[in-house]
Amino acid sequence: MKSIVKKLVIYSMAGIMQISFGAGIASASPIFIGPQQIVRLDEGPHNRDNDRQREHDRRMQEENERHEREMQRRRGESDREWHERQERERHRHDEALNQIAALLIGIAIGSSNN
Repeated sequence: MKSIVKKLVIYSMAGIMQISFGAGIASASPIFIGPQQIVRLDEGPHNRDNDRQREHDRRMQEENERHEREMQRRRGESDREWHERQERERHRHDEALNQIAALLIGIAIGSSNN
């Protein structure tokens, strides 16, 4: 008799825990319709972060396009001149990418301070 009671108590507790866990998940699901909050995207620090992110993406794309153009061989350019110019361009491109990355790091630091 004691073992039946113990099993009944244990299984009841397990069932209650599963039901409460399922209720918590159901209330957190996006299907749950509750009071809605209106968010304005044109104000606040998050919009500034988005602007900075867009600026970062734009600068990165411009730099990559410029780098691609500069790495191509020019008409009348000797092999030695072309390779020297490529080396200078690689160095300049790396410096530009570091500056652009610093902008992104600044965004991350600024966001974490808010």
